[in-house]
Amino acid sequence: MSVRGVRGAITVDVNEEQPILSATIDLLNEIVTDNGITPEDICSVFITVTGDLDSTFPARAIRKMGGWELVPLMCSVEIPVKGSLEKCIRLMVHVNTDKSQAEIKHVYLGGAQALRPDLSKA
Repeated sequence: MSVRGVRGAITVDVNEEQPILSATIDLLNEIVTDNGITPEDICSVFITVTGDLDSTFPARAIRKMGGWELVPLMCSVEIPVKGSLEKCIRLMVHVNTDKSQAEIKHVYLGGAQALRPDLSKA
């Protein structure tokens, strides 16, 4: 078994608590479903947001999900690069798995598909 990183990102339209929390749940659920993982498999989740999203901590949404209470979570702010994608939430999920790196399915939703069109679903 190895520790693998699973990347994901999603955008929101507004800097408001509910859209940020909902988008975080949507993204994490897609990552978990696509990769067949459970909270018990997760080592930790690193969450970043762009500087224009300051209405809430995305980790709040994950902590309310059943079975996720003990998963270590950390939020941070993305590096403010000029011209970068705005209103974006990114996840780096560290998971114990038997899958190879090539078998890991990274998830990019909404406007975040522009970050990695090669990994985004059509």
